[in-house]
Amino acid sequence: MVDWDIRQASAADAAEAAELRALVLRDDLERLGRYDEQRVRQRLRDGFDPAHTWVIEVDGAFAGCVALRRAGDAHWLEHFYLAPRLQGRGIGSGVLRGLLEQCDRDGVLVRLNVLRGSSARRLYERHGFTLETEGPVDVFMVREPA
Repeated sequence: MVDWDIRQASAADAAEAAELRALVLRDDLERLGRYDEQRVRQRLRDGFDPAHTWVIEVDGAFAGCVALRRAGDAHWLEHFYLAPRLQGRGIGSGVLRGLLEQCDRDGVLVRLNVLRGSSARRLYERHGFTLETEGPVDVFMVREPA
């Protein structure tokens, strides 16, 4: 397991997060016929809110990001990206576990969407997310508080 840390994001983190999003989602978006080099970055920039976003760091360097945004009856888990070289090493599970523990303490439902066919879906299922609805591109999942 790799040592990692998490900190509150700042507006300055948006560019690096947008680049990571483009890298992480490229294969899935291409498979779905949806990859657009500018749009993939712009969608993150349009939805980036440092007040609800955290940066994941490994050895003091940017390694990923995640957002948890309150909306209605739930929190939305968004913009959860981790550098490919660090995936599969327990960092994503550790970050997700910490966020979900807080949601459980608050008794809050958590929702997310993941691209159809994405391997990230298995991570979410291991942490208690279940299918809510599925479309041609997105899979919407939900997790009840423990």
